[in-house]
Amino acid sequence: MQPLDPIPKPLDHLTQRGRAGDVALIDAQGALDFAGLEQAVGRLAAALGGAGLDPGDRVASWLPKTRVACLLPLAAARAGLVHVPINPILRRAQAAHILADSGASMLITNAARAVSLDEDDRPLMCALVDDRQALQWTTEGIPLAPSNRDPDSLAALLYTSGSTGRPKGVMLSHANMWLGAISVAHYLGFQPEDRTLAVLPLAFDYGQNQLLSAWAAGGAAIPLDYLTARDVVRAVCRHDVTTLAGVPPLWVQLMEADWPDDGRNSMRRLTNSGGAMPRALLRKLRETFPRANIHLMYGLTEAFRSSTLDPALVDVHPHSVGKAIPFAELLVVDADGTPAADGVPGELVHAGPLVAGGYWNDAARTAERFRPAPAESRYGGIAVWSGDRASRDGEGLLTILGREDEMIKTSGNRVSPGEIEEAALASGAVAEAAAFGIPDERLGQAIHLVVRVNSENDDAEGRLRAWLKRELPAHMQPRAIEVRATLPLSANGKIDRAALKQELRA
Repeated sequence: MQPLDPIPKPLDHLTQRGRAGDVALIDAQGALDFAGLEQAVGRLAAALGGAGLDPGDRVASWLPKTRVACLLPLAAARAGLVHVPINPILRRAQAAHILADSGASMLITNAARAVSLDEDDRPLMCALVDDRQALQWTTEGIPLAPSNRDPDSLAALLYTSGSTGRPKGVMLSHANMWLGAISVAHYLGFQPEDRTLAVLPLAFDYGQNQLLSAWAAGGAAIPLDYLTARDVVRAVCRHDVTTLAGVPPLWVQLMEADWPDDGRNSMRRLTNSGGAMPRALLRKLRETFPRANIHLMYGLTEAFRSSTLDPALVDVHPHSVGKAIPFAELLVVDADGTPAADGVPGELVHAGPLVAGGYWNDAARTAERFRPAPAESRYGGIAVWSGDRASRDGEGLLTILGREDEMIKTSGNRVSPGEIEEAALASGAVAEAAAFGIPDERLGQAIHLVVRVNSENDDAEGRLRAWLKRELPAHMQPRAIEVRATLPLSANGKIDRAALKQELRA
């Protein structure tokens, strides 16, 4: 494992973290070692710099996990440009919003996506580059040398959707992304021989870090666009994958697949973020991957990554997300901004050098979310006031209780949707669950539970209701249980709670 390096460097220096002949990337083009990675990044950076772009210009990519998509975070940074990755599953209107909002000067995409755009979907001076041309750039010309960019300068805009409004661009610096990669590689214990299967979208901070943390440790990344869980299983077996990152809906899919012994035994670590890991799902992961450490994590794009639970504590504290990772500070505060006592819920505030620079071209939302850190912060400066409710126990372990705007207020009680969802999943009758508060004149809010049942269960709803009556108090009982064949997912693979809430209130 590479040593923990607290001094940030320009992002493109990650190409120098591995030994020249060690494999850095395995994709449809073949294997690329670290010497080849350095050359390819340098050539792509030189081509971008020679395309008439000025320092600070935004370069957007709307691509699947191609080689160009993997290299662009480093190549754009080396050229002094700002990378704007667009999730390939987004539609034309969403991509057009990101292009316009970021003021992109170049879009790199493939022919199918290019023709889907209307004439006015790109900014007036936004050049269109075919991904095949960009791939050729990685193999030709004189490479641009590693940069000496200011680590605090802007390196990327990652667009993230909230519960309301259009996606907003989170401004990440070289330092944010460099220190994030170093931190994750360190606490996960990455070694040069590790192989990370990158299945999450690269436009997602958690997904992009699959590449960056692997390279920070001198290991290999294997990008995969998959259609079914079986595709993931095959790739794990084919490449002797040691590391897999996921979100709860993905783990549900993967646990419904058949895993041969070679895929089960090569795995050394599994990481989860983007939602709580239900106990039943955790048990299945334990049984399927007996040699793997399971890391339960928490983070948000505005502060990159925030906490991780020691794998040795997962079985004892399955609902916890642990403690702050290196370069992060987490404080739980009362309404007046003072530290909350142990066991008392409060707002989770993120401080330290992983905190982003705010929202692109949105001073109002930046001022609302990015505010001075509480006086007790050892870092000080600007912090992210997350809006997430959390509590800290006597051992310093954090538990996320949900967002303040997602808490259900029923019969004078505050109920976390996660508590109801966890109980539903523990019943064994359902595979996925999402709980919401629906306006009710008598109760304030009534609980509405949306579930996807396990296909083998004939009377899943009856079993679920009986279980919930046995396990939960009266004020936490759902008034309605809605059974669906599928639940909608966001662009990042998580249950799309905003879409479900909008449907229920329509």
